[in-house]
Parts: sequence; structure tokens; C-alpha cells
Amino acid sequence: MPEPASGMTEPIKRRPRIPGWLRGVIWAVVAIGVMSTASYSTGVAALTSSNTTSTALRLALPILLCALGGLWSERAGVVNIGLEGMMILGTFGAAWGAYYGGVWVGLISAIAFGAIGGLLHAVATVTFNVNHIVSGVAINLLGLGVAKYLANLIFEPISGNPRQSPPVPKFDTYSASGLSDWLGTLENEQRVGISDVAGILRGLITGIAPLTMIAILLVPVSYWLLWHTRFGLRLRSCGENPVAAESLGVNVYRYKYLGVLISGGFAGMGGASLVLLKGGADYLENQTNGRGYIGLAAMIFGNWRPGGLLGGAALFGYADGLQLAGGGTAVLALLYGAVILLAVIVVVQLIRRRWLAAALGVIGAGALYAIYWTNDTLPSDLIPYTAHFVTLIVLAVASQRLRPPKADGAPYRRGEGD
Repeated sequence: MPEPASGMTEPIKRRPRIPGWLRGVIWAVVAIGVMSTASYSTGVAALTSSNTTSTALRLALPILLCALGGLWSERAGVVNIGLEGMMILGTFGAAWGAYYGGVWVGLISAIAFGAIGGLLHAVATVTFNVNHIVSGVAINLLGLGVAKYLANLIFEPISGNPRQSPPVPKFDTYSASGLSDWLGTLENEQRVGISDVAGILRGLITGIAPLTMIAILLVPVSYWLLWHTRFGLRLRSCGENPVAAESLGVNVYRYKYLGVLISGGFAGMGGASLVLLKGGADYLENQTNGRGYIGLAAMIFGNWRPGGLLGGAALFGYADGLQLAGGGTAVLALLYGAVILLAVIVVVQLIRRRWLAAALGVIGAGALYAIYWTNDTLPSDLIPYTAHFVTLIVLAVASQRLRPPKADGAPYRRGEGD
């Protein structure tokens, strides 16, 4: 074979890159396999039951919508930790609008209240260049205070309780009845693998509300708008290099405002999902329970990408739904599943000759298995915080591969490039 001419180098051969959607499918298959194995090894059917999946789907929606809100804001270059406050405003707006005008009015009202919170955040950070973290904390405190004041003013005379709204209408739910019955039969047969998949699928097609379908559709719509339209390219350029974007004629302030307004609207929708879906409560003070922060964590876990944050929201929603559906025994079985997953990861790292990562995986798996082996159940005081613990662990593991927008949170003034 002839050698390359002097001064020329052979082209570097790169491994074919796996598409993002295919990686998501692979991870989903791995997750189902791990949960199926853990379910039959521990005898805890709740890990893959339709009841757990249905509950997880409902609880994942506010996390997903807040994560989408964070995506739009931070892709425009504005850090938004005020999602929790905007979500709280959305819960009040949903209850108020639904009580007087029905569920769709409640949804629109929630979006409007959340967008108002986003507008305040945009005014502070974009126009007055306030530190984004400081402004976000202020929005969280303001959202909590405003919702409490308005609930005391409007709901207390009706319900007699300033911390709770009167009963409000909920979205109707729909099911694929024939398919659901067939999947229910397969689930009850307790056949390895098949019953697990049947239970998960049944939970995903039973009792689905229009808001659920809208929230899931917003993921591909957000991807298309942000990555395949001129509008999305300009908005993302404001989060990567606003000075360069301005030099090309982009009105950076306008796109930052739009990103944060859309962010607030999505967070308000997340609040509406807590109030307007069947199975959830009416408006309650502090009912968000930190889900805005978990949504922000899901966005970070997803590396500021729509598909990734969908996976993060599903993970955190599943952890939250599992503790409600199965209690401490199910959460303990989840630890066993985590041990199996870590064992798979260790094998992969050994094949890649990443010795340190493999060693850390062995240590983590050993610690989790020790907790599982020495306990019959987990303390009841810790179980409600399952999703919060999962959030901390996942962020710690995923922190090494994150790539936020380059100018995310950076101060910007018009004309800086002149």
C-alpha cells in the first residue's frame, strides 16, 4: 500500500455516532430490563406495575414542564432558578381560573401567571442586569408570597381556609379500553419480562388527560423550534455568544425576553398539572414541594436538550411515583435495581479500560447493596424525599459530561461589541 505523500496526514477515522433518539431507546430498554430483573428478584411487583407507571406519569408532568421552561430560558442565556416561584403562581392561577371558568380557562390562567413571573425575572436580569441567581431567589420568594396573599384574599371567603382553594374541575381522562384490558391480562399473568412491559405500557395509555398529551408533544415541538427554525437559531445564539448575535442584527434583548416569558409560561403549566389533573389535589399552599428545582435538575441532567430532559423528568417522576405506589419496600427494591445497573456500568467501564470509573462503580454498588441487605424497609420520614435523593445522586454522576450554553448567566449590555 503506497505511503501518503510528504506533508500529508491520513484522515482520522471517527467512530460512527449513535443518534440521540437511538441512545434514548437503548437506555429505556436497559431501564426496563433492570427494573424487570429487580422486580422478580425482590418479589416487589410495584416496580413495573401499571399503577406505579400511571402515578409516575402524572407526577413527571410538572417536572417535565418546568424543565422545558428552564431549557427555553437558559438557551437564551438567562439562568432561571425562579421556576419554583413561577410554578407556585401557576398553581394559584389554575385554581382561580378553573373555579370561575373551567379547566381550559384555568390552564390559560396558569400560563399567564407563570409568564408574569417570567416577565419580572426578565426585567430584572435583562434590562437591569441583576445577578440571575439573586433574581431567581427573589422570584421564588415573591411567587410564594403573592400566591399566599391572593389565596387569603379570594379563596378564604369561599372555602374558609386561606391555604386551600374550593374544589375545582379537573381535566377528563381517556383510555384505550380494549388495548388496556388486554395489557392488564398480560400484566396479571406475571410472566417474566412480558408482564413488566405490559404493566408499563398499560400505565402509559390509561387515564390520560389532554394536558398530559400537550406536555409530551411540547418536547418535540420545542426541539423543532429551537434547532430547526430561524427563530430558534437566533434565540440559541443569544445564549452562546450574544455579542456575535448582535453584530449579525439579532435583537438580543427581545429574544432573551421571549425565552424567559416562554419559560414562565411552561412553569405555570407545570403548576396547572398539579391542580387540574385527576388524582391531584386542588390548590394547596406549598404543594409544589420543590418540583421547580427538580425540573431544573432534570434540564441539567438532560444537558440542556429536550430529549435528555424528558428522560430526566421520567426518572424523577418514576422515583416519586414509586414511593407513593409502593412505599418503603418498593423504594428499597429500587436500590437493588440500582445495584444491577451499576454492575452493568462497571462491566462497560472495564471493557473501555476506565479503571477509576469501574472502581467507583464497585464501591457505589457495594454501598447500595449493603443498605438493601441490612434493611427490610426504609424509614417513613425519608420515603417522601426519594425523588430529591435521586436528583442529588444523578446530578453528581452526570456533572462530568455537562455542556451548558457558553453565555448562560453572563451579564450582557447592548452595544458591547462596538
